[in-house]
Amino acid sequence: MGFTSAWAISGHPDSFIAELSPRLLPAMEADRRRPGAQDGWKRWQRAPLPDCATWYAPPGTPAAIASVHAAVDSFLELTAPGQHVDAVCDGTADPLFYVVDDVWAGQAQEDVFLSVHFKEYPVASFLHAVGPARAALLPGWCGNFLLTSAQVRQHLGAVERALSFGPAERAAADAQDWLSYTPGEERVLDGPLRMWRYAAGNGLGLCGLAVNLH
Repeated sequence: MGFTSAWAISGHPDSFIAELSPRLLPAMEADRRRPGAQDGWKRWQRAPLPDCATWYAPPGTPAAIASVHAAVDSFLELTAPGQHVDAVCDGTADPLFYVVDDVWAGQAQEDVFLSVHFKEYPVASFLHAVGPARAALLPGWCGNFLLTSAQVRQHLGAVERALSFGPAERAAADAQDWLSYTPGEERVLDGPLRMWRYAAGNGLGLCGLAVNLH
C-alpha cells in the first residue's frame, strides 16, 4: 500500500505559535518519549548508516548484512512521522484541528517550506544526508518542533552550523538525499535553513511538522 508523507516548516507570529502549543507540544513530547525512540536515536548517533545505495544489497558476511538491515530498519522507524503528532494533525486526536487547513493553508511561499513525497519520508532522507553529528545540533525531535521567535533566534547559530556546507560536503550530502524532485522544487537540504533565516529576520516563530497525508 502506498502512502504520501509531508514535512513542512512554516513561519508564524508568536501569538499563533502560542495557540498551537497546547495541541502540538504534548504530541511531540509523546513521540520523543515513545518506547524505543531514544534507543533508536542513540544507535544512529553511535553508528551512522552507510551509503544509502548499499542499504538493500550491502557487502559482507550474512551477519554483517543482517546488521545493516537492522540498522536501516531502526533508522526508518525512528524518522517516520510520529503517531501522536500524526493523530493531532489529521484530526484523529483533535477533530477541531487539521494541519492542512489550520497551519499550512494560506501561507505565502516565503513563509513555508513544504516537501511532499509518495512512499518516502522527507525527514528520513534529510537526516541521513546531514548525518548524526549535524542532526544533533538541531532543536526538536526528528523534524518536529514548535518555537517562538526568541527560540528561533536562539538556535539560529547552531542550525547554520548544522546546515551550511562546503562544496565537497554539499556534494556528499546531495548524494545521500534519495528523494526525487520536480523542477524548481526546494530540496530538504535547502528549505530548513532558508526558513530559519527568514523567520529570524522577520521576528517569526517556526512550526516543523512531519506527517502522513494519506
